Amino acid sequence: MVGSSIDGEDVVQEALVKAIEAFSRMTAVSNIESWLFRIVNNSALDFLRQQLRQQSLAGDEELARIADPIDAVQQRQAAAAGLRAFMQLPIAQRSSVILMDVLGYSLEEIGGITGSTVPAVKAALHRGRERLRETIEEPDDRPLPALSEADRVRLSAYVDRFNARDFDAIRNMLADDVRLELVNKTRMRGRREVSRYFGNYASMHDWQLRIGFVDGRPAILATDPNDFARRTTYFILLRWTPEGIGTIRDFRHARYVIEAAEIVALS
Repeated sequence: MVGSSIDGEDVVQEALVKAIEAFSRMTAVSNIESWLFRIVNNSALDFLRQQLRQQSLAGDEELARIADPIDAVQQRQAAAAGLRAFMQLPIAQRSSVILMDVLGYSLEEIGGITGSTVPAVKAALHRGRERLRETIEEPDDRPLPALSEADRVRLSAYVDRFNARDFDAIRNMLADDVRLELVNKTRMRGRREVSRYFGNYASMHDWQLRIGFVDGRPAILATDPNDFARRTTYFILLRWTPEGIGTIRDFRHARYVIEAAEIVALS
């Protein structure tokens, strides 16, 4: 729904926190699976609403030419579309198509969810369906994403030192208030605490790093050195500050995220 496996994982983590807090206040839940789905679904909708507030929806000037919103062929196209196709749509169009053609909401319900008028939802739905069909029919001949020179230098330095197991050199790259999220596992803050993370990696031999992209974002891709196909098993995201590496997000313990991600390896 949110157009990115990384953002999707953030939504799931937020939903789990909400579920844990809510469960402690409840006496009984008759259907745990259904209850959890509603929480995750509402969290995704909250994410979409936040994104939609930052964008203006299409105007009403062309509404007379918009077809009836119920179209079985378009619904099948939307259900079969991959993440890459949906990511080509602006947020307003993407959310309208997914909410109606994948999840089955009505125009009025989508308007209530997104805080938009029904005519605006119809406009976004129409244009989103048109663009989705065009995207599905297009050959996947897009140029590879490119790193900026600054990202290339910084990522290369990190990967080269990591693969060489020169963890002391990597520690010197950290900002004093660096934050680490080992997704699904733990969080650490500060250079001293985060240094333990590298000590754990030093004892493992099931990884080799290279540079690439995940859902269009510069990333570090991890592969198993014993896998001759060099399939990506998980990934790491870095964010720099003027003082050094400010944030590390390591998905080693959330490998399922890679299943829905668009991966491009550069080396």
